[in-house]
Amino acid sequence: MSGFSADWLALREPFDHRARAMAWPALDIGAHAARWRAAQSHDRVLTVIDLACGSGANLRALAPRITGPQRWQLIDHDAALLAAVPRTLTRWAREHGYRTTTTPGSRTALHVEGADFSVELVTEQADLALGLDGVGWRQAHLITASALLDLVSAAWLAALVSAARERSAALLFALCVDGRTAWEPVDPGDAEIHRLFSLHQRRDKGFGGPALGPAAVPQACGLLAQAGYTVLQARSDWDLAGPDAPAIVTAMIEGTAAAATEQAPEAGAAVRQWKTRRMALAAVGRLSVGHADIMALPAMARGPGPTAGRAP
Repeated sequence: MSGFSADWLALREPFDHRARAMAWPALDIGAHAARWRAAQSHDRVLTVIDLACGSGANLRALAPRITGPQRWQLIDHDAALLAAVPRTLTRWAREHGYRTTTTPGSRTALHVEGADFSVELVTEQADLALGLDGVGWRQAHLITASALLDLVSAAWLAALVSAARERSAALLFALCVDGRTAWEPVDPGDAEIHRLFSLHQRRDKGFGGPALGPAAVPQACGLLAQAGYTVLQARSDWDLAGPDAPAIVTAMIEGTAAAATEQAPEAGAAVRQWKTRRMALAAVGRLSVGHADIMALPAMARGPGPTAGRAP
């Protein structure tokens, strides 16, 4: 499984938060969490498993919205990222006025307590690309991942859905790339570069077959529906423009050009020319990247009201 640097994860996090805010009303994670908690006869603590957790950005986005007592299991293959999680979360907690404590000698990495939520978390190093058998599923109420589905294979995703269904766990996949990309102003090379980049996205990323890439959203929704889940979907697009965007736009240009060149080395000269033109516009242009958030509710977790939603 290929990894992502801590710098890249930190660069994208504020844009991820803005994008996910678009999806919150449609997914209404807080209301679903309240129903799961009310359905429990004794322990009102919700258990969440975060796959490919990186620096813990998914927890930072979700925990305050879930509210109430929570147990989180953060899983990633990158030991350096996992080692940094307590420090990163402590800084986040301090910035938001939350309290943190640690338990020496315990697998619990950190406790975080806010006005209306508390989190007990553990970290676990595991290479998910090798399979899901090593995941300590416990009694998970919610299995979640952010910016992961485009990297995995169809078979890996099917195995995850099956594992979740066996445990009657809900799933939340955030920031799933859906293939929509728009640069402003338009460059004559955009379409070809995007085509090469999309082909590169479908390369095997180590999850046992070609990566789903832009096909991840319909593939996931189809598998979840077949497994009996109620599927909610909402747009969570990146809108990269303005004074805080040039750094991430520059990184996107560099990454897109590198992928396109790797996919078609013979197009190297055209890619370099496109990159030069795009870099000249990085501070004044706009980049939109399409994403979708997917919430899947097992039959026991369904509440009143509409049972499905679609991205506009």
